[in-house]
Amino acid sequence: MFDPAAAEDEIRTRGYTLLPGFLDAEWLTRVRAALDRELGAYRGRNNFEGEATERVYTLVARDPVFQDIVEDTRVLALCDRFLDPNYLLTGSLAICIHPGESPQPWHNDDAFYPLPRPRPMVSLSTMVAVDDFTADNGATEMIPGSHLWSEADIGGDYRSGERETDPDFAERMAGLGIGIEMPAGTCLVFAGNLLHRGGANRTDQPRRGFSIQYCQPWARTQENYFLTVPQQQARTMSARLQALLGYSIHPPFMGHAAGRHPRKYLLGED
Repeated sequence: MFDPAAAEDEIRTRGYTLLPGFLDAEWLTRVRAALDRELGAYRGRNNFEGEATERVYTLVARDPVFQDIVEDTRVLALCDRFLDPNYLLTGSLAICIHPGESPQPWHNDDAFYPLPRPRPMVSLSTMVAVDDFTADNGATEMIPGSHLWSEADIGGDYRSGERETDPDFAERMAGLGIGIEMPAGTCLVFAGNLLHRGGANRTDQPRRGFSIQYCQPWARTQENYFLTVPQQQARTMSARLQALLGYSIHPPFMGHAAGRHPRKYLLGED
């Protein structure tokens, strides 16, 4: 039974919560079929992306199953508690960690917003296990409580990536992370300012997951959905999903299209 108040408390105190059974067997089958069509064409270009890791972006445009998941009422209930009304979809991507991949550098998903810490989160992230996440196959690792850290607590210029090669940072983080082992179908929900990383895959099988991320309505989104989701496709989506993609107004008029509400512009209404 989903308890939004308890989940909110866990995110506020330790930075993350788990939603067991987020996807049942039927939903997992649909997600796996969609990812089987999409994965296989792209590998990371650097240590952060992972040279043995695949990413597929703009999942929301690739299969209706992801459109439904973006609007999941449990996750949106948590967004309602942490983000301002009219919040946006900022990322929808699959991540497949292949055998031999090394641990990803520690990072937080909203580090590119130049706001000094400690501060509230600018985004709320999810990671859904498509395969079982284990200590050996690249389970997501978290540093509990790091969403409350100050700039001094983290140290270094974490927005430029300096800390990725900073031995002092690596030494201070050693032993602080915990692997989030979870069965397929589980959803990990965490603060956008929480330090985390993808783990190393020491098995002979890939580890698949996908991340849906939401951000404040005044923040620039990671993905530009106006370009990656064709307008013809966007017109067929629900009004709520259209708003999440940016066809919405943040009061008083942020996001307008030539002085008109962007959804009216999208649908050709007066």
